[in-house]
Amino acid sequence: MRINPVSIVVWLFLLLLANGFTPSATAQSSSTSRVNVRVVTDEADAVLEILVKREAGEQISESDWQKVFNSEGYVRLKQREHSLARSFEDADFKTFVLSDSLVKKREALAATLAEWKQTDVEKIALRPLAYLPSTAQIRASIYPVIKPRDNSFVFDLSGSPAIFLYLDPTKSRAVFENEFAHEMHHIGYGTACPTTAARTALTKLDSHSQNAFKWIGAFGEGLAMLAASGGPDLHPHAPSSSEIKARWDRDVSNFNNDLRTVEKFLLDVLNRRLSKDEETRTAFSFFGVQGPWYTVGWQMAVVIEKTFGRARLIESFCDHQKLLSTYNTAVQRYNRKEGKKLAAWSNELINELR
Repeated sequence: MRINPVSIVVWLFLLLLANGFTPSATAQSSSTSRVNVRVVTDEADAVLEILVKREAGEQISESDWQKVFNSEGYVRLKQREHSLARSFEDADFKTFVLSDSLVKKREALAATLAEWKQTDVEKIALRPLAYLPSTAQIRASIYPVIKPRDNSFVFDLSGSPAIFLYLDPTKSRAVFENEFAHEMHHIGYGTACPTTAARTALTKLDSHSQNAFKWIGAFGEGLAMLAASGGPDLHPHAPSSSEIKARWDRDVSNFNNDLRTVEKFLLDVLNRRLSKDEETRTAFSFFGVQGPWYTVGWQMAVVIEKTFGRARLIESFCDHQKLLSTYNTAVQRYNRKEGKKLAAWSNELINELR
């Protein structure tokens, strides 16, 4: 599994929230329930209809193409690409749809889309809500799309949040739902965390301390893994292949070393030992395929929940200044109870963060 660009972009948006950015009032008032999520497949449906005709040697009419170009998924996809000053023209998309390589994938694409459509999106969205404050809301449109590039991404998070998911036949419905829940946790987190008090406290710190706490927020990837799985006793990659599970288990087993690596990075940030480029490059290396922001964050979340309960877990992840010290207190009890030897953050780092 490659690094998930959707998750990283959502996390960058959360950095803006932590720095005082808030979505528009219109966006906030457009939903009255805690969950307002829909999966819109009109673009993929329209493309598949053309592929069926192409496969059968039938003539493709202008109305067939207009069904694609007027679909909500295509219109918003085009808006996104143009917002980045990228070329995305109807003529080029026609060429892509009519390519022999795409026609060969028609059956697999159709089967995958049919399977993804069976997802109960509201039920899946309730899973991450269990790991969010009661004020959190999840509102987004999910667009499984057939398109030339095999990337997935978010768009218009401050207005009408959208997640575009490349329709990938290699992903089962269960894997899709797990990733869906993970990203929905990020979306919901941004509506309630960090708390106003936590943001205010952060502004009183020097810039290097602020940066350290913002990077600590990246451990939210681990909390999202826990939320997507449904609990601390469930494997975060339960629906994935045995290879992916084994890789996750191997990486989690390296928790102590990875914690020390991240600790050194945070101390380097606090003590001004890194240039801005070095800081960014090092921090992003911890995303990796599913690097320490995921695995160390997940293990810390499990320890806190099993020791102090879910409410304390949510509180500590919504206030980055509490997270590491809360984990340190929890892990002492956890190690005694479970017979483990999980590492704690050093007194040096905790004192620097204070």
